[in-house]
Amino acid sequence: MEKKNIDWSNLGFAYQQTDKRFVANYKNGVWDEGELISDANITISECAGVFQYAQTCFEGLKAYTTQDGRIVTFRPDLNAKRMEDSCKRLEMPVFPKERFVDAVIKTVEANEAYVPPYGSGATLYIRPFMYGSSAVIGVSPADEYQFRIFTTPVGPYFKGGVKPLTIKVSDFDRAAPHGTGHIKAGLNYAMSLHAIVTAHKEGYDENMYLDAATRTYVEETGGANFLFVTKDNKVVTPKSDSILPSITRRSLMVVAKDYLGLEVEERPVALEEVKDFAECGLCGTAAVISPVGKIVDHGKEIVFPSGMTQMGPTTQKLYDTLTGIQMGRIEAPEGWIQVIK
Repeated sequence: MEKKNIDWSNLGFAYQQTDKRFVANYKNGVWDEGELISDANITISECAGVFQYAQTCFEGLKAYTTQDGRIVTFRPDLNAKRMEDSCKRLEMPVFPKERFVDAVIKTVEANEAYVPPYGSGATLYIRPFMYGSSAVIGVSPADEYQFRIFTTPVGPYFKGGVKPLTIKVSDFDRAAPHGTGHIKAGLNYAMSLHAIVTAHKEGYDENMYLDAATRTYVEETGGANFLFVTKDNKVVTPKSDSILPSITRRSLMVVAKDYLGLEVEERPVALEEVKDFAECGLCGTAAVISPVGKIVDHGKEIVFPSGMTQMGPTTQKLYDTLTGIQMGRIEAPEGWIQVIK
């Protein structure tokens, strides 16, 4: 298929409408067969559950053109499982994992012309989401739901190269113990908007959220998990029931252990020990790893030895290895790469 006439090298990380999207509806206790449609607009009741009580969740993954010309996506089964967990927590019907993966494949195939070429630095972002579509005025789950997937071509997260971030320890709480921090619910992101806008106004790139119970342990940022490297080259990530289980972070831990031969730990990380780490990064779908150069805790600065000009050496190896796996330059563990075409 002939590619769209897009300046791939100058794409930003923003929405651009593509030709097709997948839509399936849940009614009377069952999902319909679903279909690919051209209309990007949604018409639903003003009293829909999604508007009244924020009954919605979403996922995010990407399709790539590999070095040998295949179109693939990365571990979509884990996105399906995470959405299943989100749906159960929000009293929404589960869209079956096999159907989720199949819908991702069909949607990418239908928008093949928008999958950027290998080497462009761009990818096709895939956004599955679900929401309560029937009218709800009493506080209760909706009776009807819609599951959709749209795609949009996006450029590299780092325009002009990697610049380590400066982040602040936030005075806001991201998620309560036993709350919804472990799922990808829209409401989690709505409540983080004021905090990130405030951080940007103060000159910071992101927030570091602490645990809401004691405010002494590192949790995550508004949209990424933390990854630390110790001075003896051990890779450490925070552990908490209110942290979203990042697929990128879980994959990086496997890369660290099985590809780079590093010791890895997932454990509670006290804010007090952050000053002793050699490197810090934020990991997620958009950038894989965003290096952190400085953390500011109410005026007290923690500057990592890796500095403010480039990724630390271990973080760089992790980034290069995982992106190499995704792009087909390095052999992937079994089941990680879903070939689409």
